[in-house]
Amino acid sequence: MLPISQIAQPLPLPGLPDHQLAEPLWLLALLLLPLVAWLRRRRPVSVLLIPHAAAWAAPRPSPARRWPLLLALCSFVLLVLALARPQRIDDTRTIRGEGYDIVIAIDLSTSMFAEDVALDGQRVNRLDALRPILESFIRKRPNDRIGFVAFAGRAYTLAPLTQDHAWLARQVDRLRIGLIEDGTAIGDGLGLSLSRLERARADSDARRSGAFVILMTDGANNRGTLSPEEAAQLAKARGIPVFTIGVGRDGLVPFPRFDAEGRRIGTTRVMADLDPGTLRHISALTGGRYFRAEDPDTAASAFAEIDRAQRITFEQRSQIVATELYPWPSAASALLLLLAALPLLRRP
Repeated sequence: MLPISQIAQPLPLPGLPDHQLAEPLWLLALLLLPLVAWLRRRRPVSVLLIPHAAAWAAPRPSPARRWPLLLALCSFVLLVLALARPQRIDDTRTIRGEGYDIVIAIDLSTSMFAEDVALDGQRVNRLDALRPILESFIRKRPNDRIGFVAFAGRAYTLAPLTQDHAWLARQVDRLRIGLIEDGTAIGDGLGLSLSRLERARADSDARRSGAFVILMTDGANNRGTLSPEEAAQLAKARGIPVFTIGVGRDGLVPFPRFDAEGRRIGTTRVMADLDPGTLRHISALTGGRYFRAEDPDTAASAFAEIDRAQRITFEQRSQIVATELYPWPSAASALLLLLAALPLLRRP
């Protein structure tokens, strides 16, 4: 016999892979049958327990006196089967929790051309150093919907929230500095990110576990219609944490020089203008965190920390769509019980 902890669960029926018993504990009631048989040997069994028990107790009962008892026993077995709720399994669906909605807002102003980081032993600009880190972060969040907002002097939606992460990785690969008029509109970038999250929430029937923004910039706000403070207040009001990442090193950093046709003609040095105070204020006000990413290692550590802080452990469960079959054994049990009682009804 199965342990109680196992039999209490829906029990598949042997030989019937698409059938099960929803309440198998009722099968324990069948143990009453051997108990009654044992009591019959000890002393006469009351007819209140089993109809026509006296006929069963007779030394040599005739078939005419035996069949009402057999019908009553079969009726009892069918009643127990009905209480165990046999079901035909029509469909099995896997249910899982829903992940986060994430918008990554990335600065594409010309200051991202600064080559103050090294990747694989070569000096690269800030965007090229961040690109593989972004792609890795996307791959590690398969259950999340992720979108991209790019900003410089203005803010634009580069990719709406999606779970097509292969397509999203291709969009990251196409990121280019200079796609947008120059400047650093941090407030507009954050404001558009919040708008994308609200629109996705309104357009989707899925119940998401939460939403947050990752805002990456290497400069101070100097453009846009929305100030960083106003955008941060909007995020706070909507309960959306903003994780801010300050990109690049402080002080003088190497910067490429270009001619009028956009060809590189040399390198100069410019002063970094990151505003860490504003980024710290945004993250503290909204319940996020501020990270400093001076090189690929610290940038990767920042994304790893965000990944650990905003991750859900999903528990998958199965939902079974089934048709109840208990009316059939119930009807059969009632019919057999009626047939077993017919001899009593015929007596004067």
